[in-house]
Amino acid sequence: MRRSVIFLSLLLLLLVGLACAGPEAPEMSQDRTALEQSLSNEVSKDSGEVTTASAEQRLIVHNARISLAVEDVLDARNQIAHLAESVGGYVVSSTISGEEGDVTGSISIRVPDSRFEQTLGELRSLATRVRSENTSAKDITEEYVDFKARLRNAEATEGQYLALLGKAKDTEETLKVYERLSQVRREIEQIKAKIQYLEQSAALSLIEIELRPIASARGLVAAGWNALEILKGAVRGLIATAQTLAALAIWLLAFAPLWGPVVAVILWLQRRRRKPPSGKAPGEETKAGNAV
Repeated sequence: MRRSVIFLSLLLLLLVGLACAGPEAPEMSQDRTALEQSLSNEVSKDSGEVTTASAEQRLIVHNARISLAVEDVLDARNQIAHLAESVGGYVVSSTISGEEGDVTGSISIRVPDSRFEQTLGELRSLATRVRSENTSAKDITEEYVDFKARLRNAEATEGQYLALLGKAKDTEETLKVYERLSQVRREIEQIKAKIQYLEQSAALSLIEIELRPIASARGLVAAGWNALEILKGAVRGLIATAQTLAALAIWLLAFAPLWGPVVAVILWLQRRRRKPPSGKAPGEETKAGNAV
């Protein structure tokens, strides 16, 4: 009986100890659990908002490429730049190339999406002929809403890390939380830049215009070709060659004291080799060989 009482007492003390140890979890662990639960709730909330936003608003990016035949490329380029400014847009880039009478060019402009069709119509009216035209539309609603949801999640995460940063108990824990906070802030800036780019792409349509003259003014003979000038050039080349040869002869004469004796010795040696032995007429040695 006494042993049973002792056993029950020990069991009771063990249960009381476990019950007291349960609530003593670290405060940081509770905060992280709260952070994970908050993020889960935020993600669920954003998922519902994505469906609503996609149903309410659509973001469409309109682009166009058009090739125009015009009377004056430079004048047409200036008119297009003025047109872009008049509708609230701007010139992205502009190039002009070619020689006088055969100038070509290109210009890219951005105009408000609400004036996209109007601008295309006015561009057609500037041209004598539309050589080609291509328009496209891209729906970026899903991508845009996804970035907005990611931004809300990142901002919520930033707020939770700021709360954890204020409750950090030591330097090591503070540094860890601050590192994660810095990463989240960089992510927020990147997402904001993406959202801004998508908004501008949808708000301002891009139109790329190629400008070509109605007909090439280039003649059958290349500009600047002249037979008389070519003949003069040939004569000048001949004179330059003669001058070069004369200069070379002068240099040879000037250095004759150096190379003259060497040449004289070489010629003397060659002549001596050809001279027959003394006492024999030329050809006798050959005849003797034939007789043998």
